[in-house]
Amino acid sequence: MLYWLSEIFHINLLGYITIRAGISFFLALFFTLYLLPRFIRWAQRTSSVQPINNWAPERHQGKAKTPTMGGIVFIFSTILASLITIKFSNPYAIGAVATLFLFVLIGFKDDYAKIKKNENLAGLKARTKLLLQIISALFITGFLYIFSDFNTNLYLPFIKNPVCDMGGYALIFWVIVIIATSNAVNLTDGLDGLATVPSIVALTSFSIIIYITGNAVISSYLLMPNINIGEVAIVSSALIGALTGFLWYNCHPAEVFMGDSGSLTIGAFLGYLAIISKSEILLLLIGSIFVIETLSVILQVGSYKLRKKRVFLMAPIHHHFEMKQWAENKIIVRFWIIAILSNIIALISLKIR
Repeated sequence: MLYWLSEIFHINLLGYITIRAGISFFLALFFTLYLLPRFIRWAQRTSSVQPINNWAPERHQGKAKTPTMGGIVFIFSTILASLITIKFSNPYAIGAVATLFLFVLIGFKDDYAKIKKNENLAGLKARTKLLLQIISALFITGFLYIFSDFNTNLYLPFIKNPVCDMGGYALIFWVIVIIATSNAVNLTDGLDGLATVPSIVALTSFSIIIYITGNAVISSYLLMPNINIGEVAIVSSALIGALTGFLWYNCHPAEVFMGDSGSLTIGAFLGYLAIISKSEILLLLIGSIFVIETLSVILQVGSYKLRKKRVFLMAPIHHHFEMKQWAENKIIVRFWIIAILSNIIALISLKIR
């Protein structure tokens, strides 16, 4: 809408991506700060609270009455702020909004089932959830493949030229990236604010990369691909603002949890950003915390099935440190530090090509 106004009334300032990204950030922040307290009160009245897994560490049982599904609020705020600020003719920005919308629906359905049955493991069946994720990811990546001029080249960090053209196999690869990242963030969302700050940091890195990729001059200077994806930085900025507002209530001790409606959606969106910015491999560094959490689960399950022995006291790995009696805040802040450091390295890698 703002871009349309800039065209009608010749307001050049609103034509700049950086200006509209800043506006989208604050709009999403204010929407979230306004709506979230009201959502928390509604959730408490209707007992829309977080069912705690019986296998979780004992200290988690005290969180059983904490409202969940906060992801609905900050994703709604993100979509609303984005629709106000983006240029609708840009297919990549539309794809970004579609990613948020499709995956928040999956997460909401999963959260609602858990709340209704008051059981942490009573959400969508794993196969059903995976099928819905595959269908949504195929819709998004198919849109990129068919209805835009997006290429299928694969880039590696520190290398200036694409290593190969994936062709039709790109669709399979992109679907895996979106689903894997979606579930990785979901696994990480186990402590107050643990997934929120690494998500903000990762989104900030991708916003920078996307702005550079969308700018012909800067991308040429840094030997990066030039793709018309700059508008997506506005959507990413909106999600950063919404998550900042959410963190106000999600920091320890949390007044609300994001639930699957938030974590699944954030992960899918990060996967989408990695794909359009040609940073699918760099995502491993940008989302290092999510990778570590996922690997800990894979190692734990694999080791137990093969050797009948556990690698960690409990997985995902943040529960391992809880079992070692680390204070929750210490675990959270140290994971935040790792996320920040790995993203600094990822951004440095842009210059080393």
